[in-house]
Amino acid sequence: MAIKSRSSEEHLHTDIILSRIAEYDIFKYYCPQFEKLGKKFCSPLREDHNPTVAIIVYNKRLLYKDFGKTEHSFNCFSFIQEKYGCDFYSALRIIDMDFSLGLASKKNEIKFTMGYMGLTYNKKIETKPLTIIKKKRRPWNKEDAAFWAPFGISKFTLEHFNVEPISHYWINENRFHCNNITYAYKYGTKYKIYSPYSEVKWMSNTTAKQIQGWKQLEADWHTQYVIITSSLKDVMCLYQMGHPAIALQSEMQMPEEKLIKNLRSKFECIILLYDNDFENENNPGQTMANKIKERYFSDHVQNICIEESYKSKDLSDLIKNYNIDIAEEFMSENITKSIKNYEKASELPF
Repeated sequence: MAIKSRSSEEHLHTDIILSRIAEYDIFKYYCPQFEKLGKKFCSPLREDHNPTVAIIVYNKRLLYKDFGKTEHSFNCFSFIQEKYGCDFYSALRIIDMDFSLGLASKKNEIKFTMGYMGLTYNKKIETKPLTIIKKKRRPWNKEDAAFWAPFGISKFTLEHFNVEPISHYWINENRFHCNNITYAYKYGTKYKIYSPYSEVKWMSNTTAKQIQGWKQLEADWHTQYVIITSSLKDVMCLYQMGHPAIALQSEMQMPEEKLIKNLRSKFECIILLYDNDFENENNPGQTMANKIKERYFSDHVQNICIEESYKSKDLSDLIKNYNIDIAEEFMSENITKSIKNYEKASELPF
């Protein structure tokens, strides 16, 4: 998706920043592992002992590309968002401060201690209380059906989970036009903008507090088990199959104890369905699943891993690469196995 800012405001936005400082210099400053274009290095955003990341040229722009975790594809601005766990507007403020561009007029202290590596940013920069995202909805069309049908996700399910097709969106005062199919995931007053054919697929002002599928979980389900998976797309795939599921905002996010207790009060067994990043020797999805099991006792938390033989890292890939019948059979068999393992462990006298 090519996007163009139509704002005439004089404050921070990407065009002004890139007129003052090159993308190359931004990446060099915030990603010290980066030595030259195309040369692979270890990811600074996750545990990675095998060089899988490169800064490449894509559509005449620089792109951070992680070949070991395909969803880690960032321009220089979204890379800072991911690194510091901040929103888009704050990422612009960080660049303004660090490169002394002088575009901000007010200064307040802001501190980020988020992200996979627990990185901290603590400097005086101008901030707005919130990054405000607005959107303009458009009608559903044949392109939308063609995109979602291979995952077995219907229009009804998309609307049930507050997914809307959009033609424009605004980040604070800046207006962006969507040249390819783009969707808004709505979480109360927060949004994720999903552009599947863009070099940067996600723009968001959500926080860890927004649990994907939670509202629908409370309203729809009364079952023995619940599934925690890696994305809203997989939550919707599971909903189509008749399975209750939620997803955190990031697969690298450890579920809070409060959430696990809340789930345990409603469901006997919690089942994890995280990505099997089989092409990455560190397999971050399954590594996080094992950490969750260790923290919250393996008898209450079971794990389903899609076997490498399927060549599909997650459920939506499995459906797309095979079909929904094979995916349903896989899930039914493994859910039954998980519940039996839970019941067997629960009978033990310790």
